[in-house]
Amino acid sequence: MRFVFADSIDTIDPAYDFLADRNGIGRSIHRDDEYPHEFLEKAPYDGILVSRAIVGDALYPGKYSEAQMMRFRREGARTFLRYPLKKFPNSILIGDCGAFNYKNLPEPPYHADDTAEFYADGSFTHGCSPDHLIFDFDDADQRRSFKDVSEDVRRRYEITLQNASEFLKASRAIGKDFTPLGVVQGWSTESMAQAALKLVAMGYDYLAIGGTVPLKIEQIRRILSALRTALPDRIRLHLLGFGKIEELSALEEHHVTSFDTTSPLLRAFKDARKNYWVRTAAGELSYYTAIRIPQATENNKLKHKAREGSLNQELARRLEDAALSGVRQYATRKAKLEECLDAVMDYWAALNWDADPSLTSRSEAALRQRAIYARTLADRPWEQCSCRVCREAGVEAVIFRTSNRNKRRGIHNLYVFHTHLNQFREELA
Repeated sequence: MRFVFADSIDTIDPAYDFLADRNGIGRSIHRDDEYPHEFLEKAPYDGILVSRAIVGDALYPGKYSEAQMMRFRREGARTFLRYPLKKFPNSILIGDCGAFNYKNLPEPPYHADDTAEFYADGSFTHGCSPDHLIFDFDDADQRRSFKDVSEDVRRRYEITLQNASEFLKASRAIGKDFTPLGVVQGWSTESMAQAALKLVAMGYDYLAIGGTVPLKIEQIRRILSALRTALPDRIRLHLLGFGKIEELSALEEHHVTSFDTTSPLLRAFKDARKNYWVRTAAGELSYYTAIRIPQATENNKLKHKAREGSLNQELARRLEDAALSGVRQYATRKAKLEECLDAVMDYWAALNWDADPSLTSRSEAALRQRAIYARTLADRPWEQCSCRVCREAGVEAVIFRTSNRNKRRGIHNLYVFHTHLNQFREELA
């Protein structure tokens, strides 16, 4: 079971200065920045997925700049991502269309021929057919047939299958080393199983299951079970955007060949609590909460508070400095835990008081937050991790602050998750 990282230019500046909170002198974006597989000694994933909608083109603007987009198409994905096969043997590169990005359009901005061309230009090893998301999934009532769902659902279902048929033919021109994946969309487990059978009848032997991101793990299990019951054993399955990565057993139970996610990295700065990952002695994933010490003068939210007069910026700057100093002094054992927490919570209270005028560093809400931070600091998890992020950054890895810091913590999470997955695979072998 392969873990494929869904990239969105998730790079960091290896020369970032934590004390000054600034990039290395003369740093050039992308040229000097490093991907997780460059920064760590070993790639923390088995492959990379790149969405066409992220790269962008004349049909649909993406996240890449025009220069990056043109370079990607000219050099190919491996060169642009600095992910050569020689250094990362047996790795795969999957392309998809990024259906979530154009979900509100009446139909995908891409077609079979131009999608095949995109994959060929990028030298992808695998590529998904252009699909259209179906949001009306409900497996509670399996009696809903094609005529029972809305016209929009029917149209999205038919577009996805028609595109898959055309894409399979167009992909043959890419070459024998390219593997096309037919994307499965549906409004129920039964409709997804029927779509999968139609894709297999077209000639696909590798299917990508779409539309599962908002679903609960029980629903995903039922989808996988329905597909495995309907399909021949030789058909491989890829799960698109599988964020529930604590549930690896569900994928293994139904013989999922591969899955992609960006969850370990994203949760480093989008999850309010579980943003620094560890593996317990029992081999389970566990989590700590990073210490939030935002920049008093650079943070957009804090600048807005200063402009409206709800935050004294000079006071905030002094409290920010005290919080940072307190954490660093504690990390080097020059300050006690309670002293450190006092400084952190004084800043926390100043940042949050406008949500509750009665809020102080000793209020009930603050005491709950203090206990959460106390666990992170008292356990010193950064000292127990051998990844490059923690070796070099130390306690800075658990400070929630700027993008370069937070993405570093995300790379640490990728390292932890891939270690966890490797152990999971070894136990199954």
